[in-house]
Amino acid sequence: MITLSLVGIGSGNPDHLTLQAIKTLEAADLILLPRKGDEKTELADLRRGIVSEVLSAAPDVVEFDYPIRDASTPKYLDGVNTWHDALASIWAGLIDQHAGARAHVALMVWGDPSLYDSTLRIAERLKAQGLDIDVNVIPGITSLQMLTAAHAIPLNDLGAPVLITTGRQLRDHGWPNEADTVAVMLDGECSFQHITPDGIDIYWGGYVGMPQQVLCEGALGDVKDKIIKTRAEARAENGWIMDIYLMRRKSV
Repeated sequence: MITLSLVGIGSGNPDHLTLQAIKTLEAADLILLPRKGDEKTELADLRRGIVSEVLSAAPDVVEFDYPIRDASTPKYLDGVNTWHDALASIWAGLIDQHAGARAHVALMVWGDPSLYDSTLRIAERLKAQGLDIDVNVIPGITSLQMLTAAHAIPLNDLGAPVLITTGRQLRDHGWPNEADTVAVMLDGECSFQHITPDGIDIYWGGYVGMPQQVLCEGALGDVKDKIIKTRAEARAENGWIMDIYLMRRKSV
C-alpha cells in the first residue's frame, strides 16, 4: 500500500512548519512538487526552499505542472470537478512512474489540508481509481490563524460563533444570516465592497506570515478602497497574491 502524506506548511515560511511536518517530509520516499505557472514561480520556490534548506534528509522530488481550471465552464462546480479529475490523473501517473508499491509519497499543502483546500478530495479520487493508498494528514497553520495573530485579535467575540466562507458566497448571497463575525477566503474580487458597510470592521491581510505581509484594518466604509488599492499594487508587484480577511459587526 502507498502512503500519501498531505503536509500542511502554512504560508511556506519555514518558521511555521511543525516538527511533525518536517519529520514526515524527511521520512518520505518521494515529494510531489507542483508548479503553477510563470506568475507563481515563487510558490514553487518556497517549496523547493523547504526541501533544500529545512529538511536534513532530502527525499526525491518530482515537479509537475498544474492543469488550468477552465473558468468558462457554465457551472462552477462542474469546472472544479473536471479540474480535480485532471489533477488526480496526474498524481496517479507520477506515483505509478516514480514510486514503488509500498512507497511513502508526500505533498506540501499551503495552510492546512482541511480548510478550503482540494488535496483531500483529489486523494479520494485516487482511491476511486483503484489505487491502493492510505492518506495521512499533517495539519498546518492556517491563513486564518496567521491573520488573527498578525492583527492581534481573537477569532470570535465572547461566546459567539464564527462563519468561514468564500468571496463567491459573500458576493452571491450577501452577509450570512445570524453571523456577527465572518472570515472570507478565496476572494479574488474584493467581495466585501458589495456589503453594506455600516457598523462593520474589517481586518485584511495579504501574504500573511510571509516577509511581504501587508495588513489593513478599520471600519469597512473607511478602508475598503485602501484595501482594494493595496491589494492591486501588491499583486502587480509580486505577480500573485494570497489574501484573507475577517469582518465583524460592532457591538451595539
